This record gives sequence, C-alpha cells and structure tokens, in this order.
Amino acid sequence: MDVSFSGILTHVEQEAKKHLIKGTLTKADLCYSLQETLFAMLVEITERAMAHCGQNQVLIVGGVGCNKRLQEMMADMVKSRGGTLCAMDHRYCIDNGAMIAQAGIMAFQHGVTTKLEDSWCTQRFRTDQVKTVWRPASAWKHT
Repeated sequence: MDVSFSGILTHVEQEAKKHLIKGTLTKADLCYSLQETLFAMLVEITERAMAHCGQNQVLIVGGVGCNKRLQEMMADMVKSRGGTLCAMDHRYCIDNGAMIAQAGIMAFQHGVTTKLEDSWCTQRFRTDQVKTVWRPASAWKHT
C-alpha cells in the first residue's frame, strides 16, 4: 500500500504559526498531536494491508520504527487481530542503506545480478515487487 503525507507538514506549519502566536496551543501539544495523527494513519494502513493480504504478522523497521509510541500503537492493533508484531531493536532500524546492501548481498549470493546499465534509483520503488529468491514462497492465500 502506498503512503503519502504530502501537504500535512505544510498545513501544520501554517496553522501552528497562528495558534502559537495566539497561545492556544504549545509546541509540545502540536508535536504530540501530529505524531499521534500520523501514527494512527500508519496503523490503519497496516491493518488494511493485513486484512487485504490475509496476514497476521507485522514487522516494523526503519528510523520511525524505533519510536516506542508507534510500536505500542501497532502492537495494540496487531494484538486485537490475533497477530504478532516484531518491532526491531533500534540497532537494526536506523540505516536503510545497510538494509539495502544486505538485500543486495543476499540476492548476489543466490545468483541475482543486474547490469549497471539496467539499474536505476527511484523514490517510488515498491518493495513488494522484489523477488526474494533467498526465501521460500509464502504459504498464505488471499481470502
């Protein structure tokens, strides 16, 4: 599932200036509300993906995955669905470059190579379209 938060930060910045000047909210309140809203969106999207794909497991990685509040919210949702959550230790969440390199090493070890002229970078890369030859095929079926 694709996620885009474009426009949210711009809107918050514009509204924040008004409210901070008026004193109707504090910076702490604003940051907390923004975090809760964005994390709630991530949890809802993840729950939809679980239902759509018939999955009951969630793995949180990446820099945002280190956030204990996101881990707590995701754990509550996963538990309510009878699933399991794996929230990685922060040592494994902070460097996406290392994660990409590890995937490249595993692919290379299993005979997957790409000629330089056939390679490119894109911000819209879909990780669900990568053929992971180093893992056995998934046993789940869409219901």
